Amino acid sequence: MNKRYLFVLLTLIVTASMILSACGTPATEAPVETEAPATEAPTEEPTAEPTEEMPAIGSPEHPIKVLFVPSVDANVIVTGGEVMATALNEATGLNFEVVVPTSYAATIEEMCASPADTMAFIPAFGYVLANDLCGVDVSFKAVRRGWGVYWTMIVVARDSDIQSIEDLEGKKFAFPDAGSTSGYLVPSVMLKEAGVTPSEELEAGGHPQAVRAVYTGEADFAAAFYSPYAAPEGGTKWDLGMDPEVPVDVNSCALNEDKSQLLCEGYRVLDARANIREEFPDVVSKVRILTLSPDIPNDTMSFGPEFPAELRAQIEEALLAFAETEAWGTSLGSEDFYGWSGMEAASDAEYDFIRKLVVESGTTIESLR
Repeated sequence: MNKRYLFVLLTLIVTASMILSACGTPATEAPVETEAPATEAPTEEPTAEPTEEMPAIGSPEHPIKVLFVPSVDANVIVTGGEVMATALNEATGLNFEVVVPTSYAATIEEMCASPADTMAFIPAFGYVLANDLCGVDVSFKAVRRGWGVYWTMIVVARDSDIQSIEDLEGKKFAFPDAGSTSGYLVPSVMLKEAGVTPSEELEAGGHPQAVRAVYTGEADFAAAFYSPYAAPEGGTKWDLGMDPEVPVDVNSCALNEDKSQLLCEGYRVLDARANIREEFPDVVSKVRILTLSPDIPNDTMSFGPEFPAELRAQIEEALLAFAETEAWGTSLGSEDFYGWSGMEAASDAEYDFIRKLVVESGTTIESLR
């Protein structure tokens, strides 16, 4: 390269650098903040249109969930629940999925988490909590042999010296589930009003299991549901104020030939003791009823708070029709299931008594988890 040309080029570079340095911001000084030029607010990219519509509620892809609280054997519930689901499908064309959550609280939470596609068979206590939590709405209540109410029974060993509820002070208490109306809420208030504090509480996992705990000596007393015994033709029928035990020698109680019933000289035992009859056929002679509670509104069939009204009406009509069929007796009507003789319309106001008990006991959904 020509030396003169190189010299001129270097001179131009140095000069340019000096000019830029004089005009620029010194490196040792903080840059001066200037107001940013106005820009348009960023806009969200348009959401892509769904390629497929959400499956309709009740379709095979989006079945209606039918929830059952685990108050009796889950296998019995699933088997009987499927009978009902099939009948409802045939009547309405809708599809149903039988679900047995792990607890009463889980049943309530599932309804609130899926408000538009759940229906459930839940007791009065669970209904009140679910209604308060998210607006679950009652449709029907159970009818059992003409009764729209039922009772808590407190049971003890037949050879126990416990003769009154006050004698339960300091004794071990077995109950089905903390979310059970007859198994926990009502007896808890009964014990509180009597000034009784158990020495220990055992959550047995179901009404039959609570009775079993007394039979085996694992607990001193238990609470479970009471349904009046069925009298043979011409026999004494039970009514309020009568002894809740069968009016015959309890040592006569035994299973019938196919083990489907626990009979005492023709009187059929229908309370929670009968649910462990195959395991302990002598349960009535070993476990006695100490006392009964006041009347409790029967358990409910309720819908999620956002359940479509048109589908609800179809299901309600189909359920009432199903209750008149023979298949009902192998489903909800089975004594090993929920023992509903039938159902009738229910209103929210009917459960105000339970609301009062909930307030008195201080129970919340959080305390059941």
